[in-house]
Amino acid sequence: MRGQPPVVWHRAEGFQVSDAWGNQWIDWSSGVLIANAGHGRTEIADAIAAQAKSHLLTSYCFPNEPRAQLVEKLVSILPEPLKKVFLYSVGSEAVECALKLCRGYGVRNGGRSKHVIVSHDKAFHGRTLGAQQAGGIPELKTWIVNLDPGFVQVPFPDGFRTPDTSFDTFERTLREKGIEPQNVAGVILETYQGGSAAFAPTAYMQALRQWCTGHKALLVCDEIQAGFGRTGKLWGFEHYGIVPDLAVFGKGISGSLPLSAVAGRPDVLDQYPPLSMTSTHSGNPVCCAAALASIDLVLNEGLAEKSRQTGAILHRRLNAMASRFPQLGCIAGKGLMAGVPCIRHGGTEPDGDLAFAVVERALEKGVLMFAPVGFGGATIKICPPLVISEEAMSESLDALEESLGEVCAGGSGGTP
Repeated sequence: MRGQPPVVWHRAEGFQVSDAWGNQWIDWSSGVLIANAGHGRTEIADAIAAQAKSHLLTSYCFPNEPRAQLVEKLVSILPEPLKKVFLYSVGSEAVECALKLCRGYGVRNGGRSKHVIVSHDKAFHGRTLGAQQAGGIPELKTWIVNLDPGFVQVPFPDGFRTPDTSFDTFERTLREKGIEPQNVAGVILETYQGGSAAFAPTAYMQALRQWCTGHKALLVCDEIQAGFGRTGKLWGFEHYGIVPDLAVFGKGISGSLPLSAVAGRPDVLDQYPPLSMTSTHSGNPVCCAAALASIDLVLNEGLAEKSRQTGAILHRRLNAMASRFPQLGCIAGKGLMAGVPCIRHGGTEPDGDLAFAVVERALEKGVLMFAPVGFGGATIKICPPLVISEEAMSESLDALEESLGEVCAGGSGGTP
């Protein structure tokens, strides 16, 4: 778990992080996209404390009131047909559940041959066995050795490293891999790719929705990074004008404690009998209390709209920087999510050294980011809490631009 910039977190409030020695940073990490409603919010802390004070700290899969309230809340704000919810602890667990639901539903309705899971290259869905096989990063799968042939990847149409963004690429790739459409149980993709912040074209996603419906395959949107206002809409899939059959949530759901969820069509989530989808910490009452408070903050403070407004400043400035620095590739993202790819020689080859040097220089100027991610470890991710002020956003962008200027002029990484 090493490799992050050297900051020992001591306190975090709103959009700022402090260490024990009085150093303070504007946070562009949100604790890896967790603190959508802001760090250390009193409302969330009080909800956690009140639930802990009640002495109900766990209930296994027995019902508890916060669990029931959270599921009811989620169902009330999700569109049809996402009207049933399973709660879990972490994102990978929720992804594993979605994969199980897809395969189970496919086999039940189409026979044992309908078991193929289609995902996208460059995707990241977690670090457990099924999640990494659904992922699209080959080097993360070498430990698995015996890969399941029922997992196949198609190109993600980001328009940068995959120039062809037509849906024809999806269908052609399946043909080339010998996959019959009627054997596909589910298609899973990140609403935007976590490694780059890239969204697919709307036309592609709408065609994919139609394809899944036509071939009786379940469409799964991994909203673990995208949900709860991050992209300028409450749910990232809203940008596409579609609704998936299953959606997977985590990170920003609670603003603090480990919690994840799978939401979907009742006929899909009801396919297994009682006691067959249990999880030890499912619906933990303390975590659910935190989530209820965090979701209320996102809704009541209009943080999705605030993300859209402040995100407009972010993306305008980043695109201006990309036109100034040839070491930057195509800026991706929406709302308060942005990916800044660092490249060599004006092409698409990643420059991880340059990216990390920029992150380190920005840290010295008071802007905190996690280590670069994505292809070649060369994408700088920008994802501050949604409560960040426009003034702080502008100040931190100034620091990034200064850092780029100094690093690029100094010859660290890419070619000026």
